[in-house]
Amino acid sequence: MFRDIETPLIPVLADMEQVGIAIDPAFFEETSQKLERDLRLIEEDIYKEAGEEFNINSTPQLREVLFEKLELPVIKKTKTGPSTDASVLEELAEQGHRIPTLILEYRQLDKLKSTYVDALPQLVNPDTGRIHSSFNQAVAATGRLSSSDPNLQNIPIRTEVGAELRKGFVPADGFRFVSADYSQIELRVLAHLSGDETFMRAFRSGADIHRETAALVFEVDLDDVTADMRAAAKTINFATIYGIGPYALSKQLGTSVQEAKTFIESYFERLPDVRQYLDRQIERAYEEGYVETLAGRRRYIPEVKSKNYNIRQFGERAATNAPVQGSAADIIKIAMIDIHDALDQRDDGTRMLLQVHDELLFEAPAAAVDEITGLITERMEGAFELAVPLRVETGSGASWYECK
Repeated sequence: MFRDIETPLIPVLADMEQVGIAIDPAFFEETSQKLERDLRLIEEDIYKEAGEEFNINSTPQLREVLFEKLELPVIKKTKTGPSTDASVLEELAEQGHRIPTLILEYRQLDKLKSTYVDALPQLVNPDTGRIHSSFNQAVAATGRLSSSDPNLQNIPIRTEVGAELRKGFVPADGFRFVSADYSQIELRVLAHLSGDETFMRAFRSGADIHRETAALVFEVDLDDVTADMRAAAKTINFATIYGIGPYALSKQLGTSVQEAKTFIESYFERLPDVRQYLDRQIERAYEEGYVETLAGRRRYIPEVKSKNYNIRQFGERAATNAPVQGSAADIIKIAMIDIHDALDQRDDGTRMLLQVHDELLFEAPAAAVDEITGLITERMEGAFELAVPLRVETGSGASWYECK
C-alpha cells in the first residue's frame, strides 16, 4: 500500500500544490459586502427580539439575554452556566423561539465571511495569482487526504450561501473546470465488503439505493416511497457506515429514539449480511487490534481495549467505519495516480487541481473538455474492481459552482 499508493501519490500532490487554483477577487469583494449587509440586518432583528443591544459573540451576554431576560428553557449546563452552543440553539429554534434561529444564521454567515470570503483573497500568491493549498497524506487515520493552508476541502456546500462560494473559483483564460465525483462510493464499498445480495443487486441494476432502502425499511412499494422516506433512508444508509446509534439517529431524523431504533433494526433485518460484516470488523478489532481496507491499509484500534465504555464505543465505530471510508480513500488515490500519468502523456495543459474526498477538480482546455471528461470517467470507474460498478458523475463550467 505504501509502495503502490502513497509513494506514487507524492508527485501527484506536489503538482496539485504547485499549480494551485485561481479565484475571482471581484466576486469575493462583492460577496463580502453583501454578507456584511446581511449580518447588520440580522443583528437588528436580534436586538429587536432581545429588546436591547448586546455583544452577540459574547457567551455571558448571550446567556443573560436568552436565559435570564427572555427566560428560555435551559437545555444544557456547563461549569459557567447554561450552554449556548449550536446544539442548544438548534433545539430552542425547533421549539419555535425566534432569537436562537437568528443567532444560528448570524454565526453561519459570520464564519463564512471571516473564514473564507475575507480570508481567501489574502492567500493568493502574488507571483502566480493563485491559491496554493497543501494536501496531507498522513493526518486522517482512515487514509483520507486532508487539506490545509487553506483547507479547500471544508468549504461549506450544504447551504445555498456556502455552495455559492464556489462561483468565486475560476479556471485560467481559455480553460474550463471539469469536476468528477464518485457516486455513493462508500455505500458501494460496503456492498462489496459485506457481499449482501440485496445491496449489490440494487447497485448492479443502477437503482436509486436510497429509494430501495426506503422501500425495505418502511415496507412499501418503490412507487410509494415519498421524498421524506428517501431522505430518512439516505440518513440511515450513512448512519450504518459511521456506526451511529438510535439516539444520534433520532436527532438527525427528528424522530423518537424508539422510532430510530426500529429503523435500524428493520434495516439490518433486511440487509443481514451488512450486519454480519460490521460485527466481524468489531470482532477483528478486539482479536487482532486492527482492521484493514481493500488495499491493505491498517488502522490500529487500541481504544477497544479501554476500560472506559465511551472510548470502547468509539473504537467499535472506528472498526466499522475505517475499512469502508479508508477503501474509498484508497480507490480515489489510485485513480488520481492513473489520471495524473495519463494527463502527463497528453501534455495539453490539463491539470488536476483539487481533491475534495470523493470529488476531483481539473482545469482543461475548453476545446478538450469532452475528451478529458471521458478520460477521467474511464480511469475513475476502472480504478478498482468491486463486486458492484463504480460510477462517476461529471460536470464542467466556467466556475467550480457551474460544474454541478
